[in-house]
Amino acid sequence: MITAAPRFELRDVRVDGDEGPIVAGFSACVPAEGLTAIMGPSGAGKTTLLRLLNRLDDPDGGVVLLDGRDVRTYDVLELRRRVQSVGQVPVTFPGTVADNVGPDVTALLAHVGLDPALATRDADRLSVGEAQRMALARSLALGPDVLCLDEPTSALDATSKGGIEDLVRHLADEGLTVVMVTHDPRHADLADHVVEVQPLRAKAVRPVDGDGSTPDGDGSTPEGER
Repeated sequence: MITAAPRFELRDVRVDGDEGPIVAGFSACVPAEGLTAIMGPSGAGKTTLLRLLNRLDDPDGGVVLLDGRDVRTYDVLELRRRVQSVGQVPVTFPGTVADNVGPDVTALLAHVGLDPALATRDADRLSVGEAQRMALARSLALGPDVLCLDEPTSALDATSKGGIEDLVRHLADEGLTVVMVTHDPRHADLADHVVEVQPLRAKAVRPVDGDGSTPDGDGSTPEGER
């Protein structure tokens, strides 16, 4: 049973695509505490659902709540400050790493495991793994409540991938709500909670057992988690 208070609730959400609904009848909760992995096959709508959390997209039906309030009632800029997104491929802006991250660059680079000496390097000269960490630092500079990650390790080599996974786990342990879309089954071991997404249906968010497995479910959202 999930005891953590919900950060997000998705109630009977529907998102339509060009050839029909991408997701429909989707209901789940994302706890405020820990790391929640949204898992499922390609095309199931994982990224579509993630984009609803800070209104990069809006649902065609149903409602998305942040701390009990419809996300559509928030000022969109304030919402996106509170709910930061980092994509599969890190985005760098022209200029140095410091230009990208902001005035607290030294502390933020150290926080994400980068050498503060990189602050003066041109951002476009970073490796992919370094650029992903920089993107995380830039998001953290805004003091978010939630970090949404879309396949953050998919473009990385094995060494960089392990470093980002450790960092994401550390950020969740510090108290940040982290929501991560992934198709990598190993990330069930990393997560505290899992939302399993299949085409046009979803299993409820579930705590991960100590061995990294998740209890069996029937695909429905249990009472109390709607």
